[in-house]
Amino acid sequence: MKPLPKVAQTGSVERGYSIWFVMVVALFLTSLLVSNLIAAKIIGVGGLTMSVAIVIFPLSYILGDVLTEVYGYRRARLVIWIGFACNLLMVLVISIAILLPPAPFWKHQQAFETVLGVAPRLMLASLVAYLVGEFTNSYVLAKLKIATQGRWLWTRTISSTLVAQLLDTGIFTAVAFGGVYPTQELLKIGLIEWLAKTLYEAAATPLTYLVVGFLKAREGVDVYDTETRFNPFLVWE
Repeated sequence: MKPLPKVAQTGSVERGYSIWFVMVVALFLTSLLVSNLIAAKIIGVGGLTMSVAIVIFPLSYILGDVLTEVYGYRRARLVIWIGFACNLLMVLVISIAILLPPAPFWKHQQAFETVLGVAPRLMLASLVAYLVGEFTNSYVLAKLKIATQGRWLWTRTISSTLVAQLLDTGIFTAVAFGGVYPTQELLKIGLIEWLAKTLYEAAATPLTYLVVGFLKAREGVDVYDTETRFNPFLVWE
């Protein structure tokens, strides 16, 4: 097998973005935005109650794993902030669309508000949980990659998800619904969602291996963040 470029082992990557990187970023952003759009619907599966966003939201964590594992924490950090900006823009545009007066013949304003409207508290919970969860996921995976010397990818993806999804789910549930529903009920819902998201990640491990292996071979990179500063705010480093 042709050895990877030396630059890929120093924690940095060259400037420029390949079509494969752009595709991963596009899928990451799509899964993130779609999950926020459909999150209002609550489903019951096997007696368990959860948001329908469970169908696609964990995919953003899987793609976050791929970004960090292949391209390193620096690029993952940039993508996380892009996702945050896209979320803000989506919420702003939806809010403006709701406020604009409907045409006299259009009778669906209430349904439009019900489906797309986001309460300020829910928006705050979503944005804070997203930042904490995604940065934790990327940080844990990058550090474990160094500690394991790039071996046992499954331990990194599952471990990072266990920690990050616990924080993500806990923060969102507490900020969005704290004081609204009984604490015991919130703990139950949070635990169910955390376990479901973690099982989702574990089930997707074979696919993650295939995608990571393909990208590393195709891109010729395998970044180890040995010299990376993990400050989440150093976006343009």
